[in-house]
Amino acid sequence: MAGHSKWANIKHRKGAQDKKRAKQFTRAIKDITIAVKEGGGSDAETNPSLRNAIANAKGVNMPKDTIERAIKKASGDDADNYETVTFEGYGPCGIAIFVECKTDNSNRTVAAVRSIFSKNGGSLGTNGSLEFLFDKKGVFTIERGKFKIPLEELELQLIEGGAEDFEESDNYVTIYTNFTNYGKMGENLENLNIQVKNSEIQRVPTSTNELELDEAKKIMNLIDKFEDDDDVQNVFHTLAMTDELADALDEKD
Repeated sequence: MAGHSKWANIKHRKGAQDKKRAKQFTRAIKDITIAVKEGGGSDAETNPSLRNAIANAKGVNMPKDTIERAIKKASGDDADNYETVTFEGYGPCGIAIFVECKTDNSNRTVAAVRSIFSKNGGSLGTNGSLEFLFDKKGVFTIERGKFKIPLEELELQLIEGGAEDFEESDNYVTIYTNFTNYGKMGENLENLNIQVKNSEIQRVPTSTNELELDEAKKIMNLIDKFEDDDDVQNVFHTLAMTDELADALDEKD
């Protein structure tokens, strides 16, 4: 998992400057809708899935009234119905890509994902063909300066609560846990009064491939195409984040 948090840090920086914030809000609203319909109602106190969805919505600076409207709509008879669909394939240079979608029209989503792969030098594979290249992990991102106890002490407490690994950067600390301990870790952080920037189940690559900058940019272009689609919630891949690529992405933003 070494270096995986670099992707999260780039994502957070892009999110803060993203002109397409409306699409971030759309994705957050989908999470809220699913949490209300499948997680046990509209009360965040008794619905941990909704509590997590609200926290993530706040993490992309969604206004409180927008969150409240999304919860109210999800609780009504006219709420949208979403299903989760996933796609696996390869981009240029053999980079494995796993696309996670939430959609109210699977035919539309299948056509869009297939088109993005084919028009950007990739190929759509069969479901299950790339599962072995990723481990499902609970991933929690917290901001430095938002917790009062020393980081070393915090890490010891979280290890006792199921944390498997940590990655640190200038602004964030990323915590990894087995996905079966996802709920437990969320409760541990809540009990420690630590505000979570983002938390989700991710597919973390078991290994990554480092490419020359020009080839890596082709992969990033493909990933951007996926992330521009409203049905796409997450894109996981095996491209390694190098310092050169991180600098190029910073210049692009």
